[in-house]
Amino acid sequence: MRYLTLLASLMCMALSVSAAKADRRVAFVVGNGSYKNVAQLPNPPIDAKAMAATLRNVGFEVIEGSNLTRDQMTEKLLDFGRKAQGSDVAVFYYAGHGIAVSGSNYLLPVDADIKSEMDVKLGAAINIDLTLEQTMGDAKVKLVFLDACRDNPFAAKIKSNSATRSVNVQSGLAEMKSGEGTLIAFATGPGQTALDGQEGNNSPFTRALIDNITKPGVEIQQAMTSVRAQVNEETRKGQLPWGHTNLIGAVYLNPSQQTQVANAAPTASGVVPAAASSSDGVELEYWRSVKESNKPEELNAYLSAYPNGQFKALALARLAAIKSGPSTATRNLNSGIDPATFTDDSTQLTEDQIGLDKGQRRDVQRRLTGLGFDTKVTGVFSDDTRTVLKRWQAARGYPSTGYLNKLQHKALLSEIVAAPATASDDSPKPARRAAPAQAQSAPPAQHRNSGGGDAGAAFVGGVVGGMMGGMFRR
Repeated sequence: MRYLTLLASLMCMALSVSAAKADRRVAFVVGNGSYKNVAQLPNPPIDAKAMAATLRNVGFEVIEGSNLTRDQMTEKLLDFGRKAQGSDVAVFYYAGHGIAVSGSNYLLPVDADIKSEMDVKLGAAINIDLTLEQTMGDAKVKLVFLDACRDNPFAAKIKSNSATRSVNVQSGLAEMKSGEGTLIAFATGPGQTALDGQEGNNSPFTRALIDNITKPGVEIQQAMTSVRAQVNEETRKGQLPWGHTNLIGAVYLNPSQQTQVANAAPTASGVVPAAASSSDGVELEYWRSVKESNKPEELNAYLSAYPNGQFKALALARLAAIKSGPSTATRNLNSGIDPATFTDDSTQLTEDQIGLDKGQRRDVQRRLTGLGFDTKVTGVFSDDTRTVLKRWQAARGYPSTGYLNKLQHKALLSEIVAAPATASDDSPKPARRAAPAQAQSAPPAQHRNSGGGDAGAAFVGGVVGGMMGGMFRR
């Protein structure tokens, strides 16, 4: 009898685990701020980074982006649409400029240059209604958060080029109705404008979302009530979030154990791992996303969100290191390098401009490994290689993006060749080059810890790698 009872318990546990694994959560998170033709917004990329970390911590697969052009946004949306098909919970979050024309809402890529209503409707902006329908239409639960209710930056141009007929161009976004299983939340009411917040921090709306929507055991509609109250209080009644809900059941982004027991079978609200229910996990994920950043505003955003956080001291040290510039040892290692290397950002575009073929990519990977930043020599810059590039950049005081530009590539070539290739690698091997003398003489102990053991360890490995001429691999 006891055996049968135990067997039944194990079967129930197995079914619960299977249901938890089957719970699919997908999110689209984008923050656009570096606009080319209208006023820039400093905070949306910071907002998006924080929101992405929050959602990942409760089990979401996040398609994330910042400062995206029209083509880049389309690519991300296509990816999101594929992954959101049949998902249990799909989240759509956008921060940046948005406009309302003739009662329809549109999101603005950073390269938008709108002069007329025709530009809007022919694709210069992204129609929200159509986008939501096409990307997350068949998800069981759809949550939409739009922190895009700012002044229409193209309003004057659209009106002046539509003098022959009436065009309704309004401030903020127009009212939207949610379909079945959908919650839509705006940063403020229809036709009103929202605050971007203090530069370098999260907007009031995004900060309230992060504080409330993943609290353990809090249902999403209850969380949104708290969001409205928090924003209203923080802005001294200057901004009140608005929403429209058509959910047909309780939705928990972070259900407590009591909630899971009450719902005998997991539903679209999902079951998240116990480790993800800790608020400490949200802070850890947030810190990991900014700890190697060279942008003070991102570190300040962490300090704003967690004024007494676990990593406060590291964040302050990182800010001090950025303010004082690269440490003595790093400057010695990079003596003779163009100063612009320390400030010029690097992106997929700047890397493409170098024109690296597969052999040259292998060479980059060999050099990184020879400097103590181990990565596989494949000729393909995978996520692993991108992470290693970030560590190398952080150790040298360069903007840490995981992508190269011409100056950084030149700086890497000037340091040292990588260790010899393995026997299975039949690609051409570069001639060995001695490391710069100054790099050899710079003691590792001089390097300032700029907030993150990875960067410090990577730097020491780099100096040792340089001194040993690539003979040893960490």
